[in-house]
Amino acid sequence: MKKIYVLDTNVLLHDPKAFSHFDDNDVVIPLKVIEEIDHFKRDLTELGRNARQVSRMLDALRKQGKLADGVKLESGGLVRIAFPGDRDHYVNGLSADDQILKLATEIKKRSDQTPCIVVSKDINMRLKADALGLDAEDYETDHVDISELYTGQTEIEVEPGQLEAFKRNSQLPLPGCELSVNQYVMLRNQADSSHTMLARFDGDALVPLVGLPEELRQVQPRNREQHYALDALLNDHIKLVTIIGKAGTGKTLLAVAAGLHKTIDSRAYRKMLVCRPTVAMGKDIGYLPGTMEEKLNPWMQPIFDAMDLLSNGRSGGKRMMDGFDENGRVSIEPLTYIRGRSIANQFIILDEAQNLTPLEAKTVITRVGPGTKIVLTGDIYQIDNPYVDSMSNGLSTLVERFRPYRLAAHIMLSKGVRSEIAELAANLL
Repeated sequence: MKKIYVLDTNVLLHDPKAFSHFDDNDVVIPLKVIEEIDHFKRDLTELGRNARQVSRMLDALRKQGKLADGVKLESGGLVRIAFPGDRDHYVNGLSADDQILKLATEIKKRSDQTPCIVVSKDINMRLKADALGLDAEDYETDHVDISELYTGQTEIEVEPGQLEAFKRNSQLPLPGCELSVNQYVMLRNQADSSHTMLARFDGDALVPLVGLPEELRQVQPRNREQHYALDALLNDHIKLVTIIGKAGTGKTLLAVAAGLHKTIDSRAYRKMLVCRPTVAMGKDIGYLPGTMEEKLNPWMQPIFDAMDLLSNGRSGGKRMMDGFDENGRVSIEPLTYIRGRSIANQFIILDEAQNLTPLEAKTVITRVGPGTKIVLTGDIYQIDNPYVDSMSNGLSTLVERFRPYRLAAHIMLSKGVRSEIAELAANLL
């Protein structure tokens, strides 16, 4: 049955092409949404870029016909711009949400038996719609089922002889065993469950993990998950690494340690570039006082803390980073500064990647040039961006989309290693 979808502003700010993702159904964009899009268009953030893209796309459709009457889309659906019939309400007093809901209510009354659905990424907007007797949905085009999110690891029981063969030959084919490429495996002896070995599936057979370099001996993996993460981080054939873990699992520390080793010690990469989304800062950094370094220092403190741990507290993470920065081997930049660039031969760490939208994640990954490795870390249950959640953020999307490819690996870290109290708090609170 054909449906009518009424879009909230946040849907288009999340995905500028959202109106084209409803198959052959009708899509209504309230006039108030256009006004709110106009409000965002001057922003220098990703929201501003998305707002401008929405305006350009709708302007292109306007040339094909009147948006007030509706313009046909390639999907077979129809998109139109509308406003409540009672114009006094439109100009006097109603909030943006209420104007959108009033329009949806009017459409529902006029549409006879055709379902009318409000689409919003705002939970409270969906609650208000439900209270008014309107159907409401989240925008789910890019949703990932968190309960089935790929962890990047598994366990397999094998015969004792197979473990010996793996140790002797440094590989173990497992015909008929369904594994994803670069999935990590703990091989467990059927006869003695305490006898285990760790491996990675390279697409053809299980292979041993990369050995820990002498320069990284101070970074001892605390559990097998960290062993897996370090293997992916140190393997130059794996160009994209995603690491998801709650607070205190060591994801940032491992990424920084591997990046420094690959850049400073083995010189496999010309430079290490560290980025974090600026969403947690509350506004574009251009509005903050001070030099660029002064603006970024508090925001990058977790990276400095990781440096401090790696230097055993002797030199201090900030001073350590300053020394590398002077030599041009390590740099810290806001994520917005890498847009439009082609970054070659660098080890990129993008921390707090759970705050990216799928479109922002795509923008970042497409900046990767020849010889570059990119690592994205984050906790999908600690999100500051109001336009994404654990199911729709860019990090979760990347994990699922890149799962079948040899150049990518993913590890889910679940065990806290910061301290007993930090682990307890992460689990209980």
